[in-house]
Amino acid sequence: MPQGTASPPIHEEGLRHQLSAGQMAMVAVGGSIGTGLLLGSGAAMEIAGPAAILSFLVAAFINWTVAMALGELACAHPAAGSFGVYGDLYLNSFAGFIARAGYWLGLALAIGAEMIAAATYMSAWFPAVPSYVWIVVFAVVLLVINLRSVGSYGRVEFWLSMIKVATILAFIAIGAALLLGGRVTPQYSAQGGFFPNGLQSPLVAMTFAVYSFGGVEMVAVTSGESRSSKETPRAVWLTFLTLTFLYVGAIVVLLGVMPWNHAGVTESPFVTTFQTVKIPHAAAVMNFVVLTAALSGANATLYVASRMIFSLARTGWAPTRLGRLNHEGSPQYAVLLSCFGILFALALALWAPMNAFRYIVGAAFTGMILSWLVSLAAHISFRTRRSPAELAALALRSPLGRWGSILGLILVTIALIQTWLYPLVNLYSGLICMAALVLAYGFANRHRRPA
Repeated sequence: MPQGTASPPIHEEGLRHQLSAGQMAMVAVGGSIGTGLLLGSGAAMEIAGPAAILSFLVAAFINWTVAMALGELACAHPAAGSFGVYGDLYLNSFAGFIARAGYWLGLALAIGAEMIAAATYMSAWFPAVPSYVWIVVFAVVLLVINLRSVGSYGRVEFWLSMIKVATILAFIAIGAALLLGGRVTPQYSAQGGFFPNGLQSPLVAMTFAVYSFGGVEMVAVTSGESRSSKETPRAVWLTFLTLTFLYVGAIVVLLGVMPWNHAGVTESPFVTTFQTVKIPHAAAVMNFVVLTAALSGANATLYVASRMIFSLARTGWAPTRLGRLNHEGSPQYAVLLSCFGILFALALALWAPMNAFRYIVGAAFTGMILSWLVSLAAHISFRTRRSPAELAALALRSPLGRWGSILGLILVTIALIQTWLYPLVNLYSGLICMAALVLAYGFANRHRRPA
């Protein structure tokens, strides 16, 4: 097969090709629209005030560089292992391993973050029920869905994601109408100005803004189960444009309607906003929607996490059993192992309930960012090795080219360093994560089976 054209999935045969561009995009959107936006935006607002808008704009640009890099690479090499495969091909085996293993670790922890958020939302209706009860109940639901066929999963996630998208669109429309119609006083400078916590505060809030956009890389993961190579470019653009409009639009409305100093992570700021403007029953409806969003995010994240560990098993980096499929075509053992983040969430819910969400997001962020760093570096190498004719043959070409990935690599590195420094506990968890990955690579490399 000529270079520059789409190649079949690499060492990952067995997954069924059932996903359309819309379903691929909704898996990515579903994995992205969860706690990052619906609860994490409250943390960003609390840190930066109205200037959190700048955090989300920069995060959107970073997301664009990653989306375009992954789009090109996914068109050339559709595979369930996606950026891990790209690291193997264009960097080295260590980069390929830490991209997949680190991302899997981050995703597994992110599932826990979604569970904590879902339990937080349920406490609004059932304050007497301990949060760990809801975590267990929702974990069972996730397992039932993810152990079925990918086609069934895709349909469930498509509709769950559509509910979230439609609701956030309605929220943006209602909020814009309130602001433009004079029903509420714009809050962009009402509580200490646009930079109430200093000029550096948008940089500090970048962790939650960038984490909110985590999900665009899921398009590359689903490319191994797409119906055809033509579905990937449409899915990449649909995912990026949908997330950018929803995220930037939502944060602008949130900070315009709700005083930023009312935000936090004990309740979704979307719910708080409707309480602020006193729209009857709207807060209860919104709480139901953000609960659905958290479960949808956990559902999509578990799907992608299981495909990561499946990819490691099929390429010889993980036990063979994790690469086996059940009669429905689902990697059942990979799904079960990827649920370990739920146990982590249970522990935090029991012993650190007030800071559980912040701590687990910081830990998950490192794993997600590793996949972005490897993807951008692999794309730079990919662009260097391919001729103009080979690049022209791709179904999707990045308008940013190699320099877009170079800039993205610098910005993502800055975001990672900032995350590790604020709060400092993230530095310890990040270094532990990196040390664990290096040790795991050394062990796996010595015992690796030929792919």
